Amino acid sequence: MSTLVYLESSENKIKKGGIEALCYAREVAKAKNSSLIVFCIGTIENLESLSNYGAEKILHLKSGIDACNNSAISSAIAQAAKESSCNLVILSNSANGKSIGPRLSIKMDASFIGNVVNIPSFEEKLSVKKKSFSGKAFEFTESSSDDCILALSPNSFSITEETSSISIEDFKFDVPSSNVNSVNIEKSTGKISLAEAEIVVSAGRGLKGPENWNMIEELAEILDAGTACSKPVSDIGWRPHSEHVGQTGKAIEPNLYIAIGISGAIQHLAGVNSSKVMVAINTDPEAPFFKAADYGIVGDAFEVVPRLIKEFKAFKQNN
Repeated sequence: MSTLVYLESSENKIKKGGIEALCYAREVAKAKNSSLIVFCIGTIENLESLSNYGAEKILHLKSGIDACNNSAISSAIAQAAKESSCNLVILSNSANGKSIGPRLSIKMDASFIGNVVNIPSFEEKLSVKKKSFSGKAFEFTESSSDDCILALSPNSFSITEETSSISIEDFKFDVPSSNVNSVNIEKSTGKISLAEAEIVVSAGRGLKGPENWNMIEELAEILDAGTACSKPVSDIGWRPHSEHVGQTGKAIEPNLYIAIGISGAIQHLAGVNSSKVMVAINTDPEAPFFKAADYGIVGDAFEVVPRLIKEFKAFKQNN
C-alpha cells in the first residue's frame, strides 16, 4: 500500500509546511517500504521543483474547489487515496490540516493522529510520537486502524533535499455541491506568516503604547521573523487580532520565540510553549514567563531591544 501526502498551497506556491510534510512523508515511505504519492490542489508555480525534495509522482487537481471548503478538499484527498491504494495519508498540522484531518478520517474510516513529531514505527500497528497537553508533553499513540492519517507538527521536521525524477498527472474530481461560499479573503501582506515562521518576536503591554512597536518590527525584520502580541495588546487595539498568540489566539510552534514585556499568563503560554526555544525580556524578575523560558533577560525593553538590534546588525554585517 502506498503513502499519500497532501501539500497545502497559498498564492500559487507550496507552503513551507507543505515542504516539511513532503520531506517527512518521503522518510515515512522509506520506513514503510512503500511508494509515495503527492497530492495538491490549485494553480501552483514550478510544480516540477518538488522533485528536489523527493517527489516522484504528483496528482494535481488544478481547480474547482474553494480554498475554504475543507469538506470538499477532504473528499478529494479521500478519492485520491482510494484510487492510488494508499492506506497512510500525511498532512500538515496547520489550521486547515486540523479541519481536514477529522473529516478525512470519517471518509476513509481511518485513524487520525495530529501533532506528530517523528517517523512512526510499523512493527505491528503504526505507533508514533506526538505532542500532547498543549505541547507540554509527548506521548506515543498507536493506530487502531489499518488506515491512518498523520498530521505533522510545524517546524518539527527538517527540510532536506533529495533529487528524484518526477511525473505529474492531472487528477479528475467532481466537486460536490456545498453551502460553503467564500465571498472575499483578506490576507495580510508583507509579513511572515505566524503559522510558518521559524522565529517570532512578540510583545505585550510592557511596550506602553502602539507608537513603540517600530523597534519590535525592526528586530523582527533583522531576524526574518514574524511579529506577534499578547491578548491585552490586541484587545485594546494596539496591534491587529491576527497577531494575537495564546490559548484564545493563534497557537504557534517556532524554533525561537522572543517575548518582550509579556508577563506570561497561563493562557498566553498555552499558545506558545511548543516553541523550541523561548526567550523572555521583562523588568519584573518574578514574571511567570521566566519560569517557562529557556533564557531570560531582566531589563527594560527600551534599553535591551535597541542593544539587540545593534548587535544583530553588526553580526549580519560581519557574516
